[in-house]
Amino acid sequence: MKRVLKIVGLILGAVAILLAIGAATIHFGGIPSYEVVAPDLKVEADSVMVAEGKRLATMVCSQCHMAGNGQLEGKYMPDLPAMFGKAWTANITKHPQYGSGRYSDGELAYLLRTGIKRDGGYAPPWMPKFPHLSDQDLHSVIAYLRSDAPELAPSDVAQPASQPSFLTKFLCRVAFKPLPYPTQPIAPPPITDKVAYGKYLATGKVECFSCHSPSFENTNIMEPEKTPGFFSGGNAMPDMEGNIIVTRNLTPDKETGIGNWTEEEFIKTVKHGQRPNGQIVRYPMVPYLALTDEEASAIYAYLRTIPAIRNDVDKVGK
Repeated sequence: MKRVLKIVGLILGAVAILLAIGAATIHFGGIPSYEVVAPDLKVEADSVMVAEGKRLATMVCSQCHMAGNGQLEGKYMPDLPAMFGKAWTANITKHPQYGSGRYSDGELAYLLRTGIKRDGGYAPPWMPKFPHLSDQDLHSVIAYLRSDAPELAPSDVAQPASQPSFLTKFLCRVAFKPLPYPTQPIAPPPITDKVAYGKYLATGKVECFSCHSPSFENTNIMEPEKTPGFFSGGNAMPDMEGNIIVTRNLTPDKETGIGNWTEEEFIKTVKHGQRPNGQIVRYPMVPYLALTDEEASAIYAYLRTIPAIRNDVDKVGK
C-alpha cells in the first residue's frame, strides 16, 4: 500500500509540475504569433468607396479607436470586461510609424479578416474580425483609412501595449485562433433579398450577434448562427464607469425578446436609441445613426426568422 501511495504521489507531483510549466509558458509567452500571408492587394479607391468606408467605420471602428480629441489615434478601453485584462486600442491614423500608414493594403485586409497583424502578432478577442464582410465593403474601409479625412491625419501617439489577462492568453491558445483568409471572392446578398441582407448586416458587416449573444467566450465567428444562445442577450458588459449592463434578447420571443416589437419600434431603437417603453438605450449600446432605415428594416426582418429563445435578461440586469 505504501508503494502504491508513493507512486500516486509521484504521478500527482509530476502532473502538478507539468501544469505549472504550462501555466508559466502561457503567462510569460503571452498571445501567440503567426505567419503573415497577406494578399497582394492594391485598393483602387473612389469617392463612393471612401464615403461608404467612413460610414462603416463610424459604426464599427470609431467607438473604440477615436480619442477625445476626435482623432482615430486609439485610447484606453475602460469598458473592456475585467476578465480580459487591460487594453488600449491601436492608432489607426495615417501615421507611417505608429498608425495604419505602416500597413500595406494587403496587410490591412489580412488583419481585418484573420486577426493577424503585420508583425505576426494576433489581435486579441476585443478586436473584431470580419471574415464575412464583402470584398467591396472591406476595400471601402481600406479606402477610407487612406483618405484625407481629418480624423485620420497622422498622429504620433503610440498607445501602450495591452495587458491581457491569463484567461485571455489561455483562450488565445485554445479557442481564439486566427481565422482563415478567404480563398474565394465575397459578395454581399442583394439588398432586395431583405432577410439575407439583414443576416449579412447582423452577422457580418455590423456584427450585432457577438454582443447580443450570452458570452464572448463561446462566440462562433465563422458560423455565427451556431453560437450558443444566438441573439438571446445576457452578455454582461461594463459601461465607461464599470457598471455592468446586460445585453438585450433580440430573438422573436414574445415575452423576453422583441417578438412584440413593430418594425418602426425596432428602427427607432437601433437608430435613435429609444426603446418602445420610452427608455433610452444605455452604453455600450449606442444609436446607429449611420444605419439607413432600409438596413435597419432588413436586420429586423432577419431577426424575425431566427429561433425564439426565452431568456429574461431583466432577471440579471437591465
